[in-house]
Amino acid sequence: MTVVQFNDRKILDDSQIQEIGQEFTALVEQDQKKNILLNFSHVEFLSSSALGKLINLEKQVKAHSGKLRMSNIRPEIMEVFAITKLNKLFDIRDDVPEALAAFKS
Repeated sequence: MTVVQFNDRKILDDSQIQEIGQEFTALVEQDQKKNILLNFSHVEFLSSSALGKLINLEKQVKAHSGKLRMSNIRPEIMEVFAITKLNKLFDIRDDVPEALAAFKS
């Protein structure tokens, strides 16, 4: 399992988002990581482009019979997930220990 910790507070810049997308693809396609946990504890803002990359990652992980989990998502971002119904697509957990336990069940 791979845990990805975002260190930036804002994920808005197009070049940054492209880089994140490439790193996600490399994790799944090249490194063949099946189970990925994204820890959003530092993230305060996500652009719509970043949401698109997360959707693509979910598809890639599922295509490789893996699981994607997310944790520590701030209420402001959860609101966006709820409005866009992405909270139904993603497996979102309150914190890292809960998300890690979910991989085992």
